[in-house]
Amino acid sequence: MPGAGTRTDGTTAEIPARCLDLTRLISRQGRGPLTGVDRVELAYLRRLVDDPVPLFLLVATRLGFVLLDGAGAQAVLDRIERRVPWGAMDMIGRFRRKSPAGRRRAEADARRLSIARCRPGGLAEMLRAHLPPGAAYLNTGHSNLSDAVLRAWKDAVKGRASILVHDMIPLDFPQFQRPAVPQAFAAKMRSVSAHADLAIYNSRATRDDAERWFAEWGRRPDGVVAHLGVELPAPDPSHLPEGLDLGRPYFLTLGTIEPRKNHALLLDVWETLATELSDEAMPVLIIAGSRGWENEALFRRLDSSPLMGRHVVERAGLADAAVAALMAGAAGMLFPSLAEGFGLPPLEAASLGVPVVCNRLPVYEELLGNIPVYAESGDVYLWAQTITKLVEKRQAEHVRTGANPSATVIPTWADHFNLVLKVT
Repeated sequence: MPGAGTRTDGTTAEIPARCLDLTRLISRQGRGPLTGVDRVELAYLRRLVDDPVPLFLLVATRLGFVLLDGAGAQAVLDRIERRVPWGAMDMIGRFRRKSPAGRRRAEADARRLSIARCRPGGLAEMLRAHLPPGAAYLNTGHSNLSDAVLRAWKDAVKGRASILVHDMIPLDFPQFQRPAVPQAFAAKMRSVSAHADLAIYNSRATRDDAERWFAEWGRRPDGVVAHLGVELPAPDPSHLPEGLDLGRPYFLTLGTIEPRKNHALLLDVWETLATELSDEAMPVLIIAGSRGWENEALFRRLDSSPLMGRHVVERAGLADAAVAALMAGAAGMLFPSLAEGFGLPPLEAASLGVPVVCNRLPVYEELLGNIPVYAESGDVYLWAQTITKLVEKRQAEHVRTGANPSATVIPTWADHFNLVLKVT
């Protein structure tokens, strides 16, 4: 049966159905491990499949839109979680050779499982024919986020549109983006400003950044802050790649190798340590993440550094269980990032009692309080000193004692949805 939702103004309304936009997650199939944004969309799919409110999925493909019902949503989840394999490519997929094979198979299954399909111009008509009036739209991945989609939803369904805003980094830090990204991102956020009924923020820091832009554009939607859930898979060392030297203390940094993540600082720190310590005393830096964009100078340093292989190791595409195993055994997690909307890896590390060293960002102070060691992003000496102390501490330990007893409570998805599903 439909459920009751409490709006941010305190009123209550029956929700006849919810429609989750799954465009991003379908498009990411076949592209390696899921990103943080992908995981959020997956968490919503898992939760809404089990909710008593009827669920639909909207997916934008290269040729138009497809709409799936609750049975189709469960079938897609089964495929994403590998209980059922994706099907074969259809005729459309076979002609879209520039897309990853995994994406083409996922889109083919979305078409096969759909209850309706339409060309881009037919979205409002399709929604009107298959969704109950007043159904709620949820977009958590920023894909398929446009004036055309939100207007079609309002015209056809007349339901509330709730958008999860992850950060405003492309607008606040355009120097870290590919050239076309800030303009495209601004168009999406302007659509949120103009049409969203509710903005869901992953942190107070994100809300502050977003509402500053929304105010400039003339409309600020209602907003709610709901921290994302933190859940790690069970560590499984059997998934670790061969050749990693885990006999010495090692430090882990996790994330795409892009300018915002500030990996250059860590290379500076390891070069400094190499002038002060013997080879045997040097800790290992494991960089877990794929190479990103606008970072050619750093890539050249990585490729030419004499530290690579012995003291600095780069690994991309690690399975979740391998990342969890590396995290659990690390002497520390390092995050010199220059900007974050949420910053999931430091929370994951803190939940395991792993020491965290990070740049002092508002979101880290909000979520982690005094748990991390804060070190300014340009202070190579302080980072090197902190890492040396953590190595000494690790060598003096026989068993990790666990998380700081004064640690803030790590947020859960149950907490997130207990808040969000009351207002969407």
